[in-house]
Amino acid sequence: MSTEDESDPAFPSDSNRYGAVLGMTLRDYFAAKAIQAIITGNNADECCMGLGAAKDAYVVADAMLAAREMP
Repeated sequence: MSTEDESDPAFPSDSNRYGAVLGMTLRDYFAAKAIQAIITGNNADECCMGLGAAKDAYVVADAMLAAREMP
């Protein structure tokens, strides 16, 4: 998992005066969707949802971003 998120914004908004793009990145959006599926796919009463699930969500998000670049 990369430490710097350079993906495009999912919901672009205006840039601030320093040129930074405001809004959620596409990687974060994909991870949010993935974590929903991970939690839904597991019985939350029997499964510990925490950092492991969050890391898994970003692994899925990174794979989704990589798939966008494939022909």
